Amino acid sequence: MKQINLSGSLREGVGKKGSKGLRVSGNVPAVIYGGEKPMHVSLDRKELSKAIFTPEVFQVNLNIDGKVVPTIIKDTQFHPVTDEILHVDFLELVAGRPVKVKLPVRLQGQSRGVKAGGKLLVHFRKIDLKGVPSDLPAEVAVDISALRIGQNIRVRDLATERLSFLNDPNAVVVAVAPARGAAIGSDKDPEEEA
Repeated sequence: MKQINLSGSLREGVGKKGSKGLRVSGNVPAVIYGGEKPMHVSLDRKELSKAIFTPEVFQVNLNIDGKVVPTIIKDTQFHPVTDEILHVDFLELVAGRPVKVKLPVRLQGQSRGVKAGGKLLVHFRKIDLKGVPSDLPAEVAVDISALRIGQNIRVRDLATERLSFLNDPNAVVVAVAPARGAAIGSDKDPEEEA
C-alpha cells in the first residue's frame, strides 16, 4: 500500500467550539481509533487534502507531536455545500491485526472482446478487502486481456491466499457486453475454431 506522511498535534478542546476554532485556523479535527484509547488530533487542511482528494488509498503515517502512528482513513465528513473537510476518522494499523479497506480496481490489458466491438462494463471502481496491513496492495489489478464478448470476471475470480474479498463472490467486477453490430463469438481466432 502506498504511504503518505502528515504532521499534526494533539487537541485539547474537544467539542463544537474547539472544532470550529480549528477549522477557522485552517486545520481539521480528527480522531485516531484502534489503539489503546482514541486520540483527538488536528491536522493541516491543505496537507490532509492530498490524502483525501485522490483515487488512491494510502497508509497515512501521522506524526503527532513526535510520535508516528500508522493509520488508514476510515471516514471523512464534508460540508454539504462547500465540500470542505469537517472531520476525519483514522484507524490505527497494528501489525498482525486485519483491517477492512476499500481498494481501487485497476484494469490491465486490452480485452479481445472490446477489440472485436464489444462494450466494456465496469461494475466496481473500488472493492472491499480484509487483510493484514503488510499484505494490502495499493490496488486490485484485474487482467482483462482474455475477456471475450459475453464473458466477465467475478469477485471470486480475484481470490488470493492472504486477502479476503468482502463483496458477494458472484458479483461481476467487469464484463464485456455485445455492442450493436458485434456478435458473440466474433472475437474468436480462426485457429481456435479449427
